Amino acid sequence: MTSTAAFAALRAQLATLTTEEFRADLADIDRLPTRAIANIMNAEDATVAAAVAERLPEIAAAVDATADRMARGGRLVYAGAGTAGRLGVLDASECPPTFNTDPGRVVGLIAGGPEALVRAVEGAEDSEELAAADLAALGVGPDDTVVGVSASGRTPYAVGAVRHARAAGALTIGLSCNAGSALGEAAEHAIEVVVGPELLTGSTRLKAGTAQKLVLNMLSTITMIRLGKTYGNLMVDVRASNEKLRARSRRIVAHATGAADGEIEAALAETGGEVKNAILVLLGDVDGPTAARLLAESHGHLRAALRAASG
Repeated sequence: MTSTAAFAALRAQLATLTTEEFRADLADIDRLPTRAIANIMNAEDATVAAAVAERLPEIAAAVDATADRMARGGRLVYAGAGTAGRLGVLDASECPPTFNTDPGRVVGLIAGGPEALVRAVEGAEDSEELAAADLAALGVGPDDTVVGVSASGRTPYAVGAVRHARAAGALTIGLSCNAGSALGEAAEHAIEVVVGPELLTGSTRLKAGTAQKLVLNMLSTITMIRLGKTYGNLMVDVRASNEKLRARSRRIVAHATGAADGEIEAALAETGGEVKNAILVLLGDVDGPTAARLLAESHGHLRAALRAASG
């Protein structure tokens, strides 16, 4: 296919996407007062959560499948280009401090590499081969989950990542904002959150980006809940890497146990600052080494370790 024909084919494909539709009713938005534009934008954003709600069954199924793989030692890998890729990298980077995961357990890949986080890398999103190479470098296999993220659902990098991962036996999820997408077709689990045309035509960092962020929040957070990374709604695997998080660690132990400050400090000192272990020491009336052993035997699930401690 010649470059002219390929360009025409791409234009025709984009014309079918709801995320690329032109909103005639907003053609004069630049002539409106700032407050009026803000009102319109806020009203548009308010529709995103409802669009995500329509896809909750698919999201829940994808989470359960992901948690099963990760419980076997697998990884969660996001792959996307542009805004979608940046959102995946953001979600991955927040897992170590929030859930004390190894940085290699949740990975964000963006077309063009780290440079693409701050500036566009021309042509990177158009390469399925680049995605395959990036995943091959990770050694993706049957215990892993790969999430292709693309607002359009046609981005070659995201589609290529899912196709390569599926061929390697990995669980695959396609997250897009158009129905009947190539990405959804390529993946075992299709999550297609249709948010409709954007305020600015084709600017998918807006509603589509918000929808993707909400779904990625669910994928990582609920997966970590299923893996025992929380106790109730407390982040008991938080990594206390700065003063704010150290203070939060003490608050978490206090909420979970109701213990006095001195007891909390002693428990944290005995467990090397590990919040989950300290809670087990206080609620299970065990010492630090025993807490570590019980948690290891319970695969990190605090409630199971507490049951074991109580006999």
